[in-house]
Amino acid sequence: MNRIKNKLSENKKILSIYFTAGYPKLDDTVEILQQLEKDGVDMVEIGLPFSDPLADGPTIQQSSQAALKNGMTTELLFQQLKDIRETVSIPLIIMGYFNPMLQFGVENFCKKCAEVGIDGLILPDLPLAEYEEHYEEIFKKYNLINIFLITPQTSEERIRQIDNASEGFIYMVSSASVTGSSEGFGAEQEEYFKRIASMKLSNPLIVGFGINNSETFLQSTKSAKGAIIGSAFIKMLSEKGLGGISTFIKSIR
Repeated sequence: MNRIKNKLSENKKILSIYFTAGYPKLDDTVEILQQLEKDGVDMVEIGLPFSDPLADGPTIQQSSQAALKNGMTTELLFQQLKDIRETVSIPLIIMGYFNPMLQFGVENFCKKCAEVGIDGLILPDLPLAEYEEHYEEIFKKYNLINIFLITPQTSEERIRQIDNASEGFIYMVSSASVTGSSEGFGAEQEEYFKRIASMKLSNPLIVGFGINNSETFLQSTKSAKGAIIGSAFIKMLSEKGLGGISTFIKSIR
């Protein structure tokens, strides 16, 4: 069974961390993954840097630009990850944009993911209809779960379509803004979390955007299976480096 599905079946709230591959330093990727697993993180999203990241706020954009300047490429990321399953067993997801995947070749990209032990992909700019028509068979051939995003503006009909097409979890964007822009959750967002939970979807929900401390982690996971922390983790890496990882994770739960 896919590692994501295995992890989601556990009776616990999932803490997922996002970081940009090749940041702060080009060769930090493997060490960050090893440290996150050691500190009890349940799942990791590895950000593949892209020059035009539309959904990302300034913190992740800056880390992407720095990683690209450091020399990070799709090919290099796969090289860095080639032995990752010898030391890391938690689910690993690549989050990025469709353009680099298209340039690399969709099947070739999926094949490489399978070879190194990637479990899923999050591609915010790959539409559901296009995925189902052109790429679903390829993803399934390589046992990759494609994770879709919903926002407070996503219609109920659309959410049901996404739920039907999903096999792992649904990435529930906490607000309509870009990543890293929220300071806690207000009544409107809490209502949104409850509304989606009440739909009784087949797939669990994991909340992203705006989770930056133990309070927002607890808030967001009241009605969801887990939460993703990205910008706050990258800010910490920028300020404290890899030595700050353990303290940061312990501060969340």
